[in-house]
Amino acid sequence: MVLYIHGFASSGLGVKASLFREFYHNKNKKFFAPSLSFIPDLAIHTLEETIQNCNDEEISLIGSSLGGYYSIYLADKYNLKAVLINPSTKPWETLKKVLGKTYSYYDKQSGFFWEEKHIDMLLKYKIKKLKKENFFTLLQTGDETLDYKIAKEYLNGSKMVVEEGGSHDFDGIERYFKDINNFFNS
Repeated sequence: MVLYIHGFASSGLGVKASLFREFYHNKNKKFFAPSLSFIPDLAIHTLEETIQNCNDEEISLIGSSLGGYYSIYLADKYNLKAVLINPSTKPWETLKKVLGKTYSYYDKQSGFFWEEKHIDMLLKYKIKKLKKENFFTLLQTGDETLDYKIAKEYLNGSKMVVEEGGSHDFDGIERYFKDINNFFNS
């Protein structure tokens, strides 16, 4: 099964999740993209329970932005392969910018309060020493939300693509679906 982990204030029905869902549906491969709580501990609990309930089924992770950070933690804990798309590697720093009332990207109306206690929760999931062979990192230099160089340095030694231009959404992600699938199957 492929488990897709969306970014901050996003959902399992986002554009990337939908593209991956269609790709894996056409390959007759199980795909799951849950809409996670904005509260880090609840999101991690949902993801861990999902992984633990897959019995002996092989699981691969795809994480975008904050979902990349969660994927790093889960890949380390469960020895899984993970594809990281413009991942956040220091969300306790980058998400300080959005403290206060924030809105979901899904409907632009569902508001929630992002607080210091949520920032503190993120620190519990920090991994210092990575098994870099478990990661395939996709970065675009035009990411307007995160500095790609931070992820590039942290994940140096993993399989990596750094594209000039693009955006935080990772423009044209579908061009890498075959490479992602091959990485999971290697």
